[in-house]
Amino acid sequence: MSLRVLPAESRRDRERFIDLPWLLRRGDPDAWKNWIPPLRTQVRDLLDDGENPFYRNASRRLFVAWRDGVPVGRIAAIENREHNRFHRDRVGFFGFFDCAPDPEAATALLDAARGWLIARGLDRIRGPMNPSTNHDCGVLVRGFRHPPTFLTPWNPRGYGELLEEAGLEPTQDLLAYWIPVSDPRFQLPPRFEAQALRARERQGMSFRDVDLRRWEKELDLCWEIYNEAWEPNWGFVPLTREEFEYTAGDMKSLIYPEFAFIAEVEGEAAGFMLILPDLNHILKGIPDGRLFPTGLLRILLGRRKLRSGRVIALGVKERYRSRSIFPLFAHEAFRRGQAMGALGAEASWILEDNDSINRPLRAMGLRPHRRWRIFEGPLEPGGAGEAA
Repeated sequence: MSLRVLPAESRRDRERFIDLPWLLRRGDPDAWKNWIPPLRTQVRDLLDDGENPFYRNASRRLFVAWRDGVPVGRIAAIENREHNRFHRDRVGFFGFFDCAPDPEAATALLDAARGWLIARGLDRIRGPMNPSTNHDCGVLVRGFRHPPTFLTPWNPRGYGELLEEAGLEPTQDLLAYWIPVSDPRFQLPPRFEAQALRARERQGMSFRDVDLRRWEKELDLCWEIYNEAWEPNWGFVPLTREEFEYTAGDMKSLIYPEFAFIAEVEGEAAGFMLILPDLNHILKGIPDGRLFPTGLLRILLGRRKLRSGRVIALGVKERYRSRSIFPLFAHEAFRRGQAMGALGAEASWILEDNDSINRPLRAMGLRPHRRWRIFEGPLEPGGAGEAA
């Protein structure tokens, strides 16, 4: 059977690229049982190299694999120039990887991405990044029986094996923990409450909800914390103010101010935590991923009924990490979640080597229930595919 990998350049090609996960999962009841399709408009935004500010310092090329005229896989090759400037390396990336259980097609897709990245003077390939570590990344390798939470990737079993067969090796794992707020058997360690009280009473710390009426000023505070707090993390790339606003703008309508906290020490913003409602419970009822004609109405009517969420961001400036801000956030979020009758929240994604977050979560008696993996390998000369 003939196999071809072609660039997706026209608008029609890009729409086919976006459609491909639906085509691959069609007729697979196991996939449809757990996969929750993203909103198509959200995927378009992530790929839009004309409007998305990420592409001010990055470029991408989309490829689709065809077998006997039928699309069987896709990949995006990504040059993140800001990453390479910040880390002083020459890493190329791939993302938006989806493929049938077809090792030859997976390898051909990776070869096409390799060829494009080699032509741009890069020497390694890493991914999946969709399109960077500031968005969702990795392929799911454990936790397939759990439906994904909002803005986390889900794929059928075997994607990790496909990437390894294509010559890549694991380089970093990302973890998710489920916090069972409604389970009477689960309680925060007693010291969390004591530490939270001490942080407020003795350390000059104040604690408040995000004020959506002061959106621009609150964005400035959170942007400053984000870039300082996440800088030590593996693969981190600072977000420009424009990128941060672009990403946050998509989330603004979903934010419950009572689950978006800012901690201040003597008037300086020291940390923030954001828990978003798990919109996937609504998106499950929008299987085509389209906002219109009824998808938007489903979201608007169902948003306030959601009783589970995702801890999507928790960051503390380095000089304040000894001031018990994590126990303060955890204690307050848990208390408020119980008060509203929440079922629970997923904390994700968390780097496997991020001890400052993994250690207190494990101290709460939690263990990872979902795991994603990022792969990496050298870029060998002579990669197949389009390079221009």
